[in-house]
Amino acid sequence: MNYDYIIVGAGSAGCVLANRLSANGKHRILLLEAGDSDRRFWVQMPIGYGKSFYDPGVNWMYRTAPDPGLDNREGYWPRGKVLGGSSSINAMVYIRGQAADFDAWKELGNPGWGWDDVLPYFKKSEDNARGADAWRGTGGPLHVADVSRHVHPLNEVYIKGAMEAGLRRNEDFNGETQEGVGLYQITTRNGIRMSAARAYLRPAMKRPNLRVKGKAQATRILFEGKKAVGVEYRQGGRLRQARAAREVILSAGSIASPQLLQLSGVGPADVLKPLGIEVLHESPAIGRNLQDHLGVDHLYRARRPTLNNELHPWHGKLWAGMKYLLLRQGPLCLSVNQGGGFFRTRPDIERPNMQLYFSPVSYIKAPPGKRPLMSPDPYPGFLLGISPCRPTSRGYLQISSSDPAVQPDIHPNSLSTNHDLQEMLEGVRFLRKLAATPSLSALIEEELQPGRAVESDEAMIADIRKRSSTVFHPVSTCRMGPSPAENVVDHKLKVYGLQNLRVIDASVFPAVTSGNTNAPAIMVGEKGADLVLAES
Repeated sequence: MNYDYIIVGAGSAGCVLANRLSANGKHRILLLEAGDSDRRFWVQMPIGYGKSFYDPGVNWMYRTAPDPGLDNREGYWPRGKVLGGSSSINAMVYIRGQAADFDAWKELGNPGWGWDDVLPYFKKSEDNARGADAWRGTGGPLHVADVSRHVHPLNEVYIKGAMEAGLRRNEDFNGETQEGVGLYQITTRNGIRMSAARAYLRPAMKRPNLRVKGKAQATRILFEGKKAVGVEYRQGGRLRQARAAREVILSAGSIASPQLLQLSGVGPADVLKPLGIEVLHESPAIGRNLQDHLGVDHLYRARRPTLNNELHPWHGKLWAGMKYLLLRQGPLCLSVNQGGGFFRTRPDIERPNMQLYFSPVSYIKAPPGKRPLMSPDPYPGFLLGISPCRPTSRGYLQISSSDPAVQPDIHPNSLSTNHDLQEMLEGVRFLRKLAATPSLSALIEEELQPGRAVESDEAMIADIRKRSSTVFHPVSTCRMGPSPAENVVDHKLKVYGLQNLRVIDASVFPAVTSGNTNAPAIMVGEKGADLVLAES
């Protein structure tokens, strides 16, 4: 069947595109998603993402190559394989990033992507529970919840301790400034996850000009010469084709979008030719410039009850489950990332370079292959974590087979620069300072990990390499920029050297934003939709 636009991937940006491109009723839209419906209990219940973390039914469950900077450990990279994409399995924290992040995008040669350009799209997407102001929006599809009345009371102990450590309180990390400590806002509504599928796609699926096909994995882009004309996909064990009269839009994410381009003969020739793939267009940057946030936690045994005390015993689980099922309240309607913040590790830094996390729960005894957010440790515990905002390490990914079912090789190259290693060290040193404040030291019975025996810089660095892991924010593998030799798309998100083909998802970020990446991915979908419609 013929369509005007084919969107590959019903993730954070793809759902936005499906909604906005179908809204005027003039265009026929096909949305292809390799996963299935998001109408699953563990997807809709906010803390159910612990169940989705290792569920192949909704998760691609990528593995990286052994990472030299992390003691040659293989990384585990969950990504959504379901309507809503990773917004259906993430921790729901809503962070836009810093204004300077987007001004830097513009300064890199991307007109129209500065802070003043993108702020209207953030506001357009948002329905903020606290109301509208100069920075926040209401009336948009994506509900952003204020959960301050529902979080665990130990969050106030954490905030007080952070202020004793020299940080200031910040009521809104997406307001005038990101700097400070406070509570995270999350993408939920009435105790149910507000994924991009719920916010954008479900309302649009009622329109006759939008067709959504699930369990439909794109296998290659169809070209006539250098012009994209459709998509081949596998559904129900059969290869099928769909044609696009106007554009093919890749919104499959930072791993699958470059993978699909390479499978289609678009990418580095030295990667494609050995696999027997004919090079349609050589683009050396596809799959390069991979950036990600790396984090590490310190875990503590507490002297006061934490969420562990509520959720570990069977009767606590029962009570929490009843509160959720009957009232949509209680710990199951939240993220475990309740408190947090942003700070500068050195006073000479112009803007915050480190993200903080506080979770009133611990699961140090988690069995292999499990993330038991609803079965925490059998004693009171909590964690503090850090994640540098703007790492300088760069990785890459590339296909290792012409078979679309074979996952690509992912090489994060974590901690491959002295800058990144130094920032991680500064971050964990701050965690020790934070734990030593009067408020938190009175709460802490014992530091469980890494433990007080880890004290010297050398021991700290060894622990960082041993325990650090991704915080699931891969971006920039189809980077936007002015040079076709170093980037994949231009500032209108069109793939260089080809016609009728765009990439609109987090893979186009010129650089990773300071914080969680779901909100800016949705913003890219909003702005990308306007770029497409401007030429329709």
